[in-house]
Amino acid sequence: MHATLPLLVETDFPALRRGPLQTLQVNLGYRCNQRCLHCHVNAGPDRTEAMDEETLALVLQVLQVRRIETLDLTGGAPELHPRFRRLVRDAHALGLRVMDRCNLTILSEPGQEDLAAFLAAHRVEVVASLPCYSAGNVDRQRGAGVFDRSIEGLRRLNVLGYGDGRSGLVLDLVYNPQGASLPPPQAALEADYKRELMKNFGIRFDRLFAIANMPIQRFGSTLVSKGEFAGYMALLRGAHRDENLDGVMCRDLISVDWQGWLHDCDFNQMLGLPAALPGRRPRAHLRDLLTTDPHGAPIRVADHCWGCTAGQGSSCGGALDPLPAARAA
Repeated sequence: MHATLPLLVETDFPALRRGPLQTLQVNLGYRCNQRCLHCHVNAGPDRTEAMDEETLALVLQVLQVRRIETLDLTGGAPELHPRFRRLVRDAHALGLRVMDRCNLTILSEPGQEDLAAFLAAHRVEVVASLPCYSAGNVDRQRGAGVFDRSIEGLRRLNVLGYGDGRSGLVLDLVYNPQGASLPPPQAALEADYKRELMKNFGIRFDRLFAIANMPIQRFGSTLVSKGEFAGYMALLRGAHRDENLDGVMCRDLISVDWQGWLHDCDFNQMLGLPAALPGRRPRAHLRDLLTTDPHGAPIRVADHCWGCTAGQGSSCGGALDPLPAARAA
């Protein structure tokens, strides 16, 4: 049982239903070269879960049958999956938009020295974790030396044309708060990141995604151990904005775990909350998408969903409304 699941399943979060499916977010496995404090996946070097060949083949079938626009690859560190590059090549050959949720330090891992060039050659959009533009904050959250290796990874990507605005090679960064607080306004924070990274390191990127920490897995357990869980949930609920409901990621995204089971989002996956499809068993599998359109299906909600609608909102693509204060004015 997930440590925070009993605290989350009873909820009065508003009911949601799916729109047209645009993104297949595929978790290739939970192995990672890092072990971050805020990780909602509880990923790390000792995790062994990895998607098998049959399920990888199903991913490509579903992308074609459902005419899905975007393949969003995540983990763990998705690049550590032995078939990561083959999947990217196949998806690129189909003309799909491919995203890689990259922790940046993977680019300097032994055996991955050519990874940045591979991503560029296949026009992969890189969504890179960098929770701050200062070394001290990053290393506290992600481990000693991670900031310097992350800067090294960003420089490798920049040399290849990522983030220059002309090459078409997209480089987005991800910010997570240090603890039990909401992210600051995304637009202002992005401006700070661009100024500081360029001034101090000559780094350029396209967009910054500000994502709220979800009270699940490693971060949720930390909140419980510190006695901060109830306070954080009150913060999320109190900052809820109804207008964010239309933009939450589960409206047009389905999350696939390493065994092929479907979930309404990556957070539900980590809580073991399955997605349901019309006329199908309560626990839907990737193969069910070959014959069933998920459009209109109910979305499984729980108390952690308040994290996606609090304040400026939060999704895999960052804030749902990056300027909530300006809109209110």
